[in-house]
Amino acid sequence: MAQITYQSLFKLYPKLSGMTGTAKTEEKEFLKMFKMPVIEVPTNLPNVRVDLPIQAFATARGKWLYVRAEVESMFQLGRPVLVGTTSVESSEYLSDLLKARNIPHNVLNARPKYAAREAEIIAQAGRKHAITISTNMAGRGTDIILGGNPKVSPCIYLLPLTRIPLRKYVKVKKIASFFLCTLFVHT
Repeated sequence: MAQITYQSLFKLYPKLSGMTGTAKTEEKEFLKMFKMPVIEVPTNLPNVRVDLPIQAFATARGKWLYVRAEVESMFQLGRPVLVGTTSVESSEYLSDLLKARNIPHNVLNARPKYAAREAEIIAQAGRKHAITISTNMAGRGTDIILGGNPKVSPCIYLLPLTRIPLRKYVKVKKIASFFLCTLFVHT
């Protein structure tokens, strides 16, 4: 069976174009690989994200217990929460902590058991009381739409658990018309 990389396949076409929310941070690669400039299209509305201060913890356990309490607090308010993790193990550890408190949630990570429902889970992650724990790669290409009237449920609470590259924030900016973002790290 013949194989070809995406880059080589794309180079076979005389004209290329595309649209993504994360191309600007990879502009050098597009120039090098395809000799293609990246043109940034401005948003039609100003960014209304509120970046809260970084929370630092002396231990990983302290961080996880605080994150669990924060998720529980947002759940009680009915605010949808998206928790970003960088590993399957982290997502499952937090899931276990939430299960122990009987907090309903969905997990998206590289495990095959979640793959079939991935787009459905992400599409519903903006609903009231929705808690979604996701690794970086889950839910690609699916937008989170806040359920109902944005004035009734105007905010999703994003909890990235490690420093995430700028391009991930750029992708996240598309998720909701308004959201809060805080970063939890342990030293």
